[in-house]
Amino acid sequence: MFSLGSWLPALPGLAWGWALLDALLQGLVGACAVSVLCSLLKVYLYIQCVNNPERQVEKEAIASQRALLEPLHVLVLTGVLALVGSRVAALVVLEFSLRAISTILSLSKGAHSSQLYLLCQYSLGCGVSCGLSFLLEGAPHRSWNLALAAGLAGLLALHARRLARHVCALYELHSRARYCGVCILLLAAGHGIPRLLRNALALTFAVADLAAVELINRDFLSTSEAVRFWTPLTICYTLLVVYMQEESRQSTGRGLVFRTVVVRMGGLFILLLTVGRWTDILHVFVSFLGELWCLLCSGVLLESCWRQDFAHQPRLDSSSGSGSEQTSR
Repeated sequence: MFSLGSWLPALPGLAWGWALLDALLQGLVGACAVSVLCSLLKVYLYIQCVNNPERQVEKEAIASQRALLEPLHVLVLTGVLALVGSRVAALVVLEFSLRAISTILSLSKGAHSSQLYLLCQYSLGCGVSCGLSFLLEGAPHRSWNLALAAGLAGLLALHARRLARHVCALYELHSRARYCGVCILLLAAGHGIPRLLRNALALTFAVADLAAVELINRDFLSTSEAVRFWTPLTICYTLLVVYMQEESRQSTGRGLVFRTVVVRMGGLFILLLTVGRWTDILHVFVSFLGELWCLLCSGVLLESCWRQDFAHQPRLDSSSGSGSEQTSR
């Protein structure tokens, strides 16, 4: 059994140093996954704005995002995900999964929420981190595996970022001239990006949920301890989902997103005050900062998603209303 640290002498604090390196590598993989998500969503939204003359202002806003913001986003998110413990990360993943299922079930037939792709950024990073922690637990080459995963994730994030820059700079010209293979492919199949993201996120969170449950249960020595933890957790999450569903019906816009983050992290904070550890409470504050950072960095994309969902909503409502009128006649 060999790892990176096994080649060096056993010095005091060396094991802690390699654990920190593993945490940073896990955080980097999660941050790169978030970067790929944002880049592909940026490509999709830009194409939608190009095809709609009424959304030219949004198109300019998306194209004018600073290039330095994306690597800074990855760097900060890597640090945040490395600091958050596996227990709080698992709770964040389970909470978002429950909220996502509730949101999808509450949507009318044929509708979809583009905002959900951006609201899952931090939860996606936590999910990837939980999945890696679970899958590589006890692996003999854990550090090497994480380094390889970080390299592949960084390569994917780099190419996705280049694709987004290419689309924002040259898509309009190349789609008209029809001489760029990438832009022609996006012109023909760009509408399928949301479906691709949905399938990828569904698979990722399915694995992350299983890993999260296992990571939480391994801390319990008996069934009674597990029941004392899961019972208030289930009640808390159920109340949070019901409250956020009612809040989304009464108000919309950017303020609702930030209020939702405060309510979610506040509920998790109160829950862990009763059944958690002091380190968990510290990790909740770190998670709160991570959620805010993801939302602030994607403010332009979030606004565009909200406008797109709002524009589609009346169309769906009117079609359902006309259908009900024809049925009554």
